[in-house]
Amino acid sequence: AAVPTGVLALLLGTLLWAPWRALHGAPLAELSGHQDFQLFLHKNLEFTRKIKGDVAALQRVVCDTFQLCKEEELLLVQQDLGIAQVPLEQCHSRTFQAEACFSQIRDGLRAYHGSLAAVLELLPGHASLVETLQLDAANLSSNIQQQVEDLGMATVTYPSEGRGPLPAFSSRFHHQVGGFFILANFQRFLETAYRALRHLARL
Repeated sequence: AAVPTGVLALLLGTLLWAPWRALHGAPLAELSGHQDFQLFLHKNLEFTRKIKGDVAALQRVVCDTFQLCKEEELLLVQQDLGIAQVPLEQCHSRTFQAEACFSQIRDGLRAYHGSLAAVLELLPGHASLVETLQLDAANLSSNIQQQVEDLGMATVTYPSEGRGPLPAFSSRFHHQVGGFFILANFQRFLETAYRALRHLARL
């Protein structure tokens, strides 16, 4: 049983390829040579890769435990649940701005930190991994906030429309599917954040 990486790769390729090709003119010359900024980027690229690995491990647990492995088979249930992807359009749009991208990554990590509570309830036997993931999400969010402040970059707080409390799952199955989509969305979010950090590190 495998995580639906093929679908994920296809989606990401479609969504991100064209916009990322346009980013090489991004207005970041004043930061790109900043030694501390480069150190921050490389350190948090590794951190983001580690978090992605932990999310993938939990996706395999959900697949093995509940036989929920393929996203396309669950899309109708997802519509009923109302679990939306946390936005990261500032990190792969043609109007890429480092401040806005960092702000969205920071806010998204906080949102997923909260959402993972539903996964924790679902997988009590894997509590230590879920709790580590929550701690790592909180730490990465704090790292980004600190770096933004250190560089004197403007912080932006995005409205959290549609990202209120988690839905009250009407059944155990809905809870399981909800956990599946929280992890699938988090993995997509991390992939975009990783690409953003990697892009900045290459400027």
